[in-house]
Amino acid sequence: MSVAARRGGRFVRRLAHRLGGAPETGSAIWDTIQLARHQDRPYPLDYITRLFPDFEELHGDRLYGDDPAIVAGIGRGEMGPVAVIGHQKGRDTTERTYRNFGMPGPEGYRKAMRVMDVADKLNLPVITLIDTPGAFPGSGAEERGQGGAIARSMQTMLRLRVPSIAVVIGEGSSGGALALGVTDRVMMLENATYSVISPEGGAAILWRDAARARDAAAAFQPTAANCYRWGIADVVVPEPAGGAHRDHDEAARLLGGYVARSLRELHALAPADRKRQRRDRYRRIGAYREVAAAVEGVPQG
Repeated sequence: MSVAARRGGRFVRRLAHRLGGAPETGSAIWDTIQLARHQDRPYPLDYITRLFPDFEELHGDRLYGDDPAIVAGIGRGEMGPVAVIGHQKGRDTTERTYRNFGMPGPEGYRKAMRVMDVADKLNLPVITLIDTPGAFPGSGAEERGQGGAIARSMQTMLRLRVPSIAVVIGEGSSGGALALGVTDRVMMLENATYSVISPEGGAAILWRDAARARDAAAAFQPTAANCYRWGIADVVVPEPAGGAHRDHDEAARLLGGYVARSLRELHALAPADRKRQRRDRYRRIGAYREVAAAVEGVPQG
């Protein structure tokens, strides 16, 4: 087990001890989701300006256009040169509208793949910062190949020869998040969430009522501590007291330490070994079990 993973594991155990060793309640899970979505929480550009002050953003997918919901480029800081890709939600109403609330279309994922290819050619590590309620579900995005773009992004990440780290810094929901999450190491901030679908989307499917989002969240428990226990996240990164939104500088400092240690460990591996371990990691994730019957009111069959 890596040094970063051991430290992240110790933090999770301390977190569990603070909770008295009891499972998280629906109320606690919902509180975490609200923290993950907090409007003052640091977004990718907030981390990039602190960790990679020399950053050159790249635009466009060379096919259709540019997608502001994805920020991507080459940065340099104390860790050396890296490729950084992230979902950017926007801080106010105007910017959130411009960035489509952090929900990328296919051109956003094609832009991300373009930067991944550049990183692979230049032997630069790839760091992704995940914070999205999901890929944009509009008809235009589907017509331009949304599903295929997400699938190819995942395939591209599996084939990278360079080290790769994904960090869920806020909410990581659906394929929109997973498209940037197939990496050597997956980190989650203490109050981040990672799930196959947003609570509202899950409730709309299970009960045909998005208002039951709390029930859906309680059922699939998307918190960082749970994702670590299930082997989905390798590391849980602590946040400043009260949440990352309270102190952006400290949140970036804490995250930077964990990322730097993981990069050193990954650089020590041969590219072929990294690719093999990456593929093995995702083959191990998941287990089949009957869960629908345990959730009251879930339609059967």
